[in-house]
Amino acid sequence: MINKKQSLTLLGAVALSVSLSACSVFDWLIYKPDIPQGNYMEQQQVEKLRIDMTKEQAEYILGRPVLRDSFADDTWYYVYHYKSGRDASITHKELILRFTGNKLTSVTGDYELSKEFDTPLEQSKLPMATTTETTPLIPVQRPDEKPLVKENQSEAQVQKPIK
Repeated sequence: MINKKQSLTLLGAVALSVSLSACSVFDWLIYKPDIPQGNYMEQQQVEKLRIDMTKEQAEYILGRPVLRDSFADDTWYYVYHYKSGRDASITHKELILRFTGNKLTSVTGDYELSKEFDTPLEQSKLPMATTTETTPLIPVQRPDEKPLVKENQSEAQVQKPIK
């Protein structure tokens, strides 16, 4: 038979093990924020890149890079790292732009390039919107210039004394 001292020791050990495992058992109750870091880019932005673009044009489309090679300013790194707070899943994407002089020569990374990437910007056609000739929309005008609310003349002219 278990004596009182052994039962208290056993009960203390059980309480200690339950309290240590409680952190992982109730982990789903704790709020953890999502952590995005770096340059978030859409596929549409990357598809706008063309060979022989200048550095200024590439920066206008994608924004400032996270990292520029400190020994050669001709390599730009766009890195995006996202850690979900709920399930701790990690998304990591990279895009590396290489320039020769001031012109874009190659793009590598986790994004797909446009089929027209090898066509210089001056020779490529931008997507044209199908617009038909339309007249500008003019708001409907009221036929008369009368005010919408009629103001009582006696109340408008009455002035309150200044105290």
